[in-house]
This record gives sequence, C-alpha cells and structure tokens, in this order.
Amino acid sequence: MTLDLRADPIQLTAALVDVPSVSRDEAGIADLVEQALREQTTGFEVVRHGNVVLARTRRGLPTRVILAGHLDTVPIADNVPSRPAEVDGEAVLFGCGTVDMKSGDAVFLHLAATIAEPAHDLTLIFYDGEEIAAEFNGLGHIERELPDWLEGDLAILGEPSAGWIEAGCQGTLRVRLTTSGVRAHSARAWLGENAIHGLAPVLARLSAYRAREVDIDGCVYREGLSAVRVSGGVAGNVVPDVAEVDVNFRFAPDRGVEQAIAHVREVFDGLDVAFEVTDSSPGALPGLTAPAARTLIDSVNAHGGGGVRAKYGWTDVSRFAARGIPAVNFGPGDPNLAHKRDEHVPLHQITAVTAMLRTYLSKP
Repeated sequence: MTLDLRADPIQLTAALVDVPSVSRDEAGIADLVEQALREQTTGFEVVRHGNVVLARTRRGLPTRVILAGHLDTVPIADNVPSRPAEVDGEAVLFGCGTVDMKSGDAVFLHLAATIAEPAHDLTLIFYDGEEIAAEFNGLGHIERELPDWLEGDLAILGEPSAGWIEAGCQGTLRVRLTTSGVRAHSARAWLGENAIHGLAPVLARLSAYRAREVDIDGCVYREGLSAVRVSGGVAGNVVPDVAEVDVNFRFAPDRGVEQAIAHVREVFDGLDVAFEVTDSSPGALPGLTAPAARTLIDSVNAHGGGGVRAKYGWTDVSRFAARGIPAVNFGPGDPNLAHKRDEHVPLHQITAVTAMLRTYLSKP
C-alpha cells in the first residue's frame, strides 16, 4: 500500500483511517507516511526518529510554520475501515481517527506535496503516542532529543476544531486521594472501618464544586474537577481497609501546574485522605497577539473560517507555548466526536480547512 499525497485530502483521510494505528502500534502508518514524503515531495529533508516522521524545507524564507499531527488513535471500536455516509443530509466519513486526527494529518500531507510556492519554510511533524501517557508522546521525545525541529514562528496542530482556530489549551492535573480504614469480616462490620465509606466526603466536595470560567484574549476557558476512577474492595465478605479516587482537574492556562495543585489541595482541605499527584501538564495561553498568529487568524477569517475560541482539553500546543512559540489548534472535525464509536468528519470541513491553509501557506 502507498499513500497518494496528491489525491483529494478526503480520499487521503480514508486511506489513513484504513491503516490501524492504535497507540503503541504506529510503525505501519509511520512507514507509509515516511515513504510518501520521501517520494512525493520536493525540497524537504525527511528524518525518521522511532515512529516519528519529520520533514522540513530550508528555502531561506523569513518565517517558519510548523504543522504537527499525531498518527495514533484510541482503540478501534468496530469502526475501521472507514465508511462514507450521510448524516442529516451532510456527506461524512465514519471511522476511528477521522476526527482525531487523521483528517488533519491528511490536510498537512496533501499541502506538503502540492504547494508550489510556499510563503513560509515548513516543518512537518507526524508523531506517535499522543493518546496515552505523556512518557510515550513522540513529540515529547523530539522536544528532548531533536529540539531544533521545534523551532519556528508559529505551530499549527491539526487537532479537530471544526474549522475554528482554537487557541491555547487547558492544563491537566491528576491526583489520587486515598482513604484508609480497618479490615474486618462484613458479618461483623462494626469491628472494622470502611475505607470506601470514607470517600463520601471527597465525592460530596466534588459534587458541590463550581467550575471557574476565565476570559483570556477573548477566549473563555471553563475549568472542571471530576472523579475519573474509584477503586476499593477486597472480597464480597470483607470490609475494605483502602480505597482510592482519581481526580482530574482541567484548569485554565492562567494557572500554572503548582497553582493548580494548590487549588485542588484547598478543595479537599481538612479531609482525612492521602494526596498524591500522579500526572500533570501545563496549559497554553492563547498567544493571539503574536504577529504570525494574527496573520493566520486574519487569513482564515477572510476565507470563511469559523473564528477564534478557547481550546477545551490539553493538546501539544502546550509544548510549543512553553518554548515561546505561538501555537493553535486548527483542523477538520467536531472535537466532541473524538474517541466515539460513531466518530465521523464532514467532508466539506476537510476541503475547507485545506483551502484556508493553502491560502495562508502559499505566496499571494
């Protein structure tokens, strides 16, 4: 199998979806992307690093734009191969990764092969491990091992945004709250202390929590504090002596990680629980005032784009923002459909995003 980068990006999306690439199993799709970039583009240096495929031009142009997209998907749910259909009279493509984010990858690959006169030098990064723990994130590996590939004036991640420019991103924090008790036979429960029951005050505070909304550069970020896993119990006849609840805090980018940790500690202050931070990633401020970002916004708005809004969720724009590089999310697909069994992307959005980015990336 080969990928035809000059084909309609709708067809290219379907071809990418039809190559299973669940996280930790991206070698096959990375092989195809690498081969296609080497054989079907001109002026690009192409490098393979693990299952990350990198390509860049060196035309001496005054600005450099990074196009980055992850190749992995969540586990397949009987939704590969891809399938064209109609939803409410609209032509769509169903399949795992159509939204998150193989349609965005298809747009970037197609543009790399078909833009004859670029207005910017281009860097393309197609990476693995985005949908799982941060230690496996291929872009993180590039950040640590080949950092010069992350240099640029603007980074565009092809995360689904339905043709809107979604600025910045929320930070994410996970903590584990643990209660302790005394184990006993459930027939003589009064001799023990039930650790699961001890979680009740934790859950009560979560239920009563009211999320903050923050307006930054005209983008409104809404925070959220949620229990995402509860664990406890030994056997059907035992009062448990340990119970845990994992809590995820999605915080606006005006907070740093340490501020987020302090806030979550405050929420559970006074409860008899052990508090452990298990994972964290900072958010990214919108950065919309940077010249390169402003130019993109103006170009997209002039060609029918949806506008600008806050990004709900964490994305790898955070890595670029931490390096002082303005970064936005811009791609086809409704982010609310990401990871769903019926994941699907409207075909017109693939076409529209391709056209808008072609205009921005090409010389007038």
